[in-house]
Amino acid sequence: MSVYNHRSMVSAPQSRIIEMLETIRADYDQLSQDAYLFKSQRNEFELKMNTQIQEMNNFQQSLLELERSQHTLKKQYEDEIARLRQQLEQAQTRAGYSVAPANPPMPAGIHSSHPPPPNIGPGSNYFGGIMNAHNSHQGPGLVAPPQMSDVPHSGYPPTQPPPGPPHLTSGYPTNQPPPPPPGQGPYGPPSSAPNTAPPQPQPQPLTPQQQQPLSGQPPLNPIQGGYGYPRMPESGAPTAQPMSQPMDVPGMTVKRKSGIVPGGPPPQPPSAASAPPPSHPSAHAPPSQAIIRASGGKPIEAAIPGGFADADPNNVPASMKVEGKDWFALFNPKVPRQLKVDLVHTLDHGSVVCCVKFSADGRYLAAGCNRQTFIYDVSTGQKICVLQDESVSKYGDLYIRSVCFSPDGVYLATGAEDKQIRIWDVVKRKICNVLKGHEQDIYSLDFSMDGRIIASGSGDCTARIWSMADGKCLHVLRIKDLDQKDPGVTSVAISPDGRLLAAGSLDKMVRIWDTQTGTHLERLEGHKDSVYSVAFMPDGNSLVSGSLDKTLKIWQLGTNEGRGYGVDRDRSKGPCKTTFVGHKDFVLSVACTPDGSWVVSGSKDRGVQFWDPRTGQTQFMLQGHKNSVISVAISPSGQPVFATGSGDNRARIWSYETLGA
Repeated sequence: MSVYNHRSMVSAPQSRIIEMLETIRADYDQLSQDAYLFKSQRNEFELKMNTQIQEMNNFQQSLLELERSQHTLKKQYEDEIARLRQQLEQAQTRAGYSVAPANPPMPAGIHSSHPPPPNIGPGSNYFGGIMNAHNSHQGPGLVAPPQMSDVPHSGYPPTQPPPGPPHLTSGYPTNQPPPPPPGQGPYGPPSSAPNTAPPQPQPQPLTPQQQQPLSGQPPLNPIQGGYGYPRMPESGAPTAQPMSQPMDVPGMTVKRKSGIVPGGPPPQPPSAASAPPPSHPSAHAPPSQAIIRASGGKPIEAAIPGGFADADPNNVPASMKVEGKDWFALFNPKVPRQLKVDLVHTLDHGSVVCCVKFSADGRYLAAGCNRQTFIYDVSTGQKICVLQDESVSKYGDLYIRSVCFSPDGVYLATGAEDKQIRIWDVVKRKICNVLKGHEQDIYSLDFSMDGRIIASGSGDCTARIWSMADGKCLHVLRIKDLDQKDPGVTSVAISPDGRLLAAGSLDKMVRIWDTQTGTHLERLEGHKDSVYSVAFMPDGNSLVSGSLDKTLKIWQLGTNEGRGYGVDRDRSKGPCKTTFVGHKDFVLSVACTPDGSWVVSGSKDRGVQFWDPRTGQTQFMLQGHKNSVISVAISPSGQPVFATGSGDNRARIWSYETLGA
């Protein structure tokens, strides 16, 4: 027996390690099971989320399809209603029934308050209620005042009550230069299109008494223009002496030192206390000879109604009417007929036509619509191209409010609701520059004749002058008048010599700036509602404006009498030479022919009127659209064509020619 007790040698630490490994394995298995369970739950949640997202997308797509279907049905119903209404009105017109006016005259002693000018601003719908009767759910538009809502018109103007007795008159000063020769517009001779303008009739020579200047108005320096600039060359221009004697006409708007007394259709007969006594023998003279003077002995500027609104179409001779398939023109029976008008092309679009503009050579016409600008060949009516910025979101509307060709026809500028001015290369159909800086919608654009600058007007109360060379903003012409509530700029125009910029605004004013220095030169005051359109006459010294007060005005620039800053001045010396009364609703657009013989206006009353600026009389009234005529444009090449754009989704090209041409 051994002294030592021999036992089996088993390592205790090794047994402990085995136990720990077993424990770790068990924990790992448990964690693996938990991870698998969590992964399964995650996959299940993701599947549910994807399913719900797919359901939401399907629901959204269904909503969009339903909305499109609803809009399509609504448009179809509204078109059908408009067609039936037009047929009813035509039947009533043929039967001799008169359509009740939209705004009957108020009884004596009752006055309706006039709403403030519509607002231009974010979400204000600049042309809503004016140009968008069919698509009124999301039309581009300035919301019209309640009493001006779009109503059906019978086409021919309803018979109106006889105008009240004449009051005061005005006329043209003799210092107006003659218009440029036919065929040469504010942009000079056409670059490629031949001159097909017919010779315009010469006005009758005036008597020596008519050629005398107005009392109290010294003639301008024959060498200098209204602001000290040299006058534009007029070599070869036919001599046309405008009227200098005021005309005694009914239904006028009398401007006085203390305010403005409205007139025009429907005129209200004045009371016996307010009627002027026949203290002067000329008060009973014929309109061509009478001169009514105010108490101060000075002739007063007055509105000249076209003498056309009260014409009964049934009594107009057949020689004074022209009818097409879906349009007609009614010539003024009170003046000799000088023109003939005809429809050349009808250009249908999928949305409201906000603006139309010819190229300088008269070969092309641009039409701005929703998201797209169309360019057409004027001679054939064929669509040349469609310009659309594909980088813009496809949701919502983006109406092109203004278009303008560069004088060389290479570029087209477009202004839209997204506050940007896009300069397009017409040939490449690509955007070559974007001018940014305006804070609200762009409502108007105009190129200078040399193509170096472009002017823009916006609802942000500014007009801006941009350099075409580098796209920089040269001048910000901000309206800072503290007494004006809403001076949003609705229209801009550059004078033929490129030195002046005119801007019409919602505060009823027309302002003139120097394009080279940005200096404010003049403020023209006289309209009783927002000014929606301005255009220079070819002489560059006169300006035409159209307003929501249903009138047009011709202004003599550089008289320094229209500043309108509250100065106690004699308004008989004001710059407004003539006020044209005849439209029954908002005047939305104005233009003038290259030779200065005619002023053209488009209105919410769906009509286009040609006015003689020398006499203030309407030559003819054209009804060729089923909705408001938002834009009118005259071919600057001298070709006798003009274009109209309307809320009925149509642009139309028309011809006007002198009889016997």
